[in-house]
Amino acid sequence: MKRQILAAAAMSALLLAACGDDESSSDTTAAPTTEAAADTTVAADTTAPSTGGDAAACAEGKTLAAGELTIATGDPAFPPYVLDDAPESGEGFEAAVALAVAAELGFEGDAVKWVRTSFDTAVAGSDSNFDFNLQQFTINDERLQVVSFSDPYYTANQAVVGYAEGPGAGVTKLSDLKTLRLGAAAGTTSLQFILDVIQPDAEPFAFNSNADAKTALDNDQIDAIITDLPTGLYIAAVEIEGTQVFGQFPIDAGGAGDQWGLLLVKDNPLVECLNIALATLTESGELATITDTWMGEWTEAPTLSKD
Repeated sequence: MKRQILAAAAMSALLLAACGDDESSSDTTAAPTTEAAADTTVAADTTAPSTGGDAAACAEGKTLAAGELTIATGDPAFPPYVLDDAPESGEGFEAAVALAVAAELGFEGDAVKWVRTSFDTAVAGSDSNFDFNLQQFTINDERLQVVSFSDPYYTANQAVVGYAEGPGAGVTKLSDLKTLRLGAAAGTTSLQFILDVIQPDAEPFAFNSNADAKTALDNDQIDAIITDLPTGLYIAAVEIEGTQVFGQFPIDAGGAGDQWGLLLVKDNPLVECLNIALATLTESGELATITDTWMGEWTEAPTLSKD
């Protein structure tokens, strides 16, 4: 069922939006791979502190409508980010994140309003009918010229994709990958991850694009592809029947890619409040629980052990 839902989402959420870095798309029809390491990811456009303070007190008088918080998402919005195109339910990764942030800001129930925007007009700074917008927006320099972002609420981990009945089946930890024939798009963080972190026994295959990597997997030239998780979900759900995401790599293993932020109108003072809310959710463990549930357990992409 999850596979069918993701397939229905493919042409929008996972293709257009996921890890949608304007400066780093590859020449493939799949969602673009990450081309910048996590430690070079652009910082959010704010000088406000990311920890401490009262998010609800901070947000007073800073929303579009007094006593209300207006949140934007895609039209339509797709799993695993929003289930059944109903963000108000809190079902789905970004729906759950949005409502958790809203609660920290002091808004719950009918005080939270949802609106819809396109991905492109939002990142272009053309929309202003929301307090914040979340559609897997990658933080980058170009976008920061016209919009503002919160601190990151998600970092797209690297993941491993292969045939469900292939050599990669049963992978549970990093060392399981050393004997496999691995491939990734050239010039990406994914390829560097193979070289620096996995360090396979055989030289990895570097392809001109994700499309070439998928062809090699389909032709049994490689055993698995290393790519960012949203792209991996797209490949398994839509592009190569019989494949699956065996798992994702933890950030502390060097498996991090693009960072996603809550998008706001340029220089919106609510940025400070969102950062306080996200810091609180991070410190309490709630953000990690939401992430594990919807980007790990629900998508059947468990985090692989480093050992």
